[in-house]
Amino acid sequence: MIIVSGPASQKLGRRIAELLKQKFVPIEFKRFPDGESYIRFSGEVENEDVVIVQTTSPPQNENLVQLLLMADTAKELKAKTITAVVPYFAYARQDQRFRPGEAFSVKTIATLLQTCGVSKIFTVNSHNPAILKTLQVPIEDLSAIPLLAEHFRNQGFEGAFSLALGKKGLATAVEADKVLEGGYGYISTKRDRITGKVTIEEKPLPVKGKAAIVFDDIISSGGTMVKAVAWTRKQGARTVHVACVHPLLIGDAENRIIQSGADSIVGTDSVPSHISVVSVAPLIAEALGKRGAKR
Repeated sequence: MIIVSGPASQKLGRRIAELLKQKFVPIEFKRFPDGESYIRFSGEVENEDVVIVQTTSPPQNENLVQLLLMADTAKELKAKTITAVVPYFAYARQDQRFRPGEAFSVKTIATLLQTCGVSKIFTVNSHNPAILKTLQVPIEDLSAIPLLAEHFRNQGFEGAFSLALGKKGLATAVEADKVLEGGYGYISTKRDRITGKVTIEEKPLPVKGKAAIVFDDIISSGGTMVKAVAWTRKQGARTVHVACVHPLLIGDAENRIIQSGADSIVGTDSVPSHISVVSVAPLIAEALGKRGAKR
């Protein structure tokens, strides 16, 4: 097995290779004056099981093109197999046609990766894992929620109350509670299918006097999390922390969440940032190791 890190996941890919004790092949990368990407493999991949690690967080279009270039190049260089590790899977939230004529974007991206030679994809906390199972290329969705919960437990928050956003996300809180063991629940939400605007239904939460942690898969603009944190505070929580797998934090999202009453925001390195203190490398390395053992 050879681990190849794309430009967007250099540190993560190297760490995965170290954990697996596998060969690491760096990518030579540069950006042309017009913004196009140049990609070159700096090592041999012929007849090797190649694992390409490349997150596709913003700038998602650039990162996606780089991933496609790497996969197709590995195919032309006669790699034995090509596995794509895509911690943040861009366009995965466009997972069905809510209105006639809409693009089914996640299907399109999966098709492109398959065409470029990818035979297996690993991702982390996809927006709708059930949809991934319907696509032609096999996609394994891993969960980093236990890793986030373990981080808080190690910080002295064992017994904290775990909260999810929306009833559909309750499984997230259940996962976290298996580690924190402080109880779990969800903040009721409602999304407008046309505008995408999310509102909080102000229902009572059993958090008075407790440390509460709000878990979510993605924080983008932060609008929903701002409302969730403020409501949790209003319900009497002693402290409120935010844990997310993919900290996109567009614009001033981080500041607004803190100003709404959050004591901290913690994310994973699926999306590199200064709050990405929890690494998904052990999670991915374990999944790749199990797959290798089956060969």
